[in-house]
Amino acid sequence: MPVNLPQQNIEGQENDNLSIMDKMNLYLAKLSRVPLKEKLFFVQHLGLMLKSGISLSIALKTLAKQTENKRFQIVLMDIGTKVEKGTEFSNSLKPYDKIFGELFINMIEAGEISGKLESVLKELFIQMKKENTLVSKVKGALTYPAVIIFAMLGIGTFMLLVIIPKITEVFTEMSIELPLPTKILIGTSEAIRNNGLITIVVVAIFIITVVKILSTRKGKFIFQSILLKTPIISPIVKKINLARFSRTISSLLKTDIMIIKTFEITANVLGNLHYRQALQEMADEIRKGEKLSDSIKKYPNLFTPIVVQMIAVGEETGELDNILIELAEFYEEEVDLIMDNLPSIIEPLLILALGLGVGGVAISIIMPMYSITQNI
Repeated sequence: MPVNLPQQNIEGQENDNLSIMDKMNLYLAKLSRVPLKEKLFFVQHLGLMLKSGISLSIALKTLAKQTENKRFQIVLMDIGTKVEKGTEFSNSLKPYDKIFGELFINMIEAGEISGKLESVLKELFIQMKKENTLVSKVKGALTYPAVIIFAMLGIGTFMLLVIIPKITEVFTEMSIELPLPTKILIGTSEAIRNNGLITIVVVAIFIITVVKILSTRKGKFIFQSILLKTPIISPIVKKINLARFSRTISSLLKTDIMIIKTFEITANVLGNLHYRQALQEMADEIRKGEKLSDSIKKYPNLFTPIVVQMIAVGEETGELDNILIELAEFYEEEVDLIMDNLPSIIEPLLILALGLGVGGVAISIIMPMYSITQNI
């Protein structure tokens, strides 16, 4: 059941008159995230309530009572109160841009201006649902390879720390000349065992450094550039971004947002910096009077010929939003197909890596045994 919390703007200053319990609830609410399923429920039911004639402020407060997320409950109550006092819905959303996002707020604003708020909410629900499906597909497909890789690393570490030392003790006691692979294996095992703390610190520093580098714009740009050139990964990355690009542009155009503003918003929605930079540059070129189809041709590494051709047709016929929806559905289906087949594509590579690892260990152990039998 939803918890009754004070009607307080959690992004602003807390009221000094609040009880300690209320302040604790507000603090915990700030730390919690708003799940996508809560936002989907909100958007879908808000559209239905408005369609049935319920006022916006009452609809917002009613939905606030139904949500199970404490933070979202406070946010919706605050927005409902502001709307009731005469503030526009889009302006009430702006303090909570981290929850709703730029795309959501701009589409709501366009819906208010055009008087098509119900239609915009319906379009937003489809957009959010498709986005959720796309992300879930990608995460689901990557879970299996991730589990296998972690299992391989765990087994490899266990062998180096426990199994290999027991096997190689026999060789060291015999005082025989060991082959180079065996020396490397024994040396690695002993280094990890004798310097366990240092090894953990080095690995931790390496991981933190990589994460720090990837968190910077330059590091992320370089990493994404590598992904866009990697044979198996590149087509997946491009199709995911083209699907998001097509659906987002189409959704914004349907709400009568100007095309320049549409590209600027979409640039901020896309996570890939190469696509983001391309869209920002295209927005500047369109502002100068250049056609979209001419601008998009300048990025053949990001936009496929079919996208360029379809956008050119959409511009000529005035059906750009509908054509982009068809493109989005096409690429979403392509991504679905790739994600379904991804485990079977990656599995041979994982088996090959596992085979090389196991084979290397086996050779390192068998070679000294062979030398011993030859000397007997």
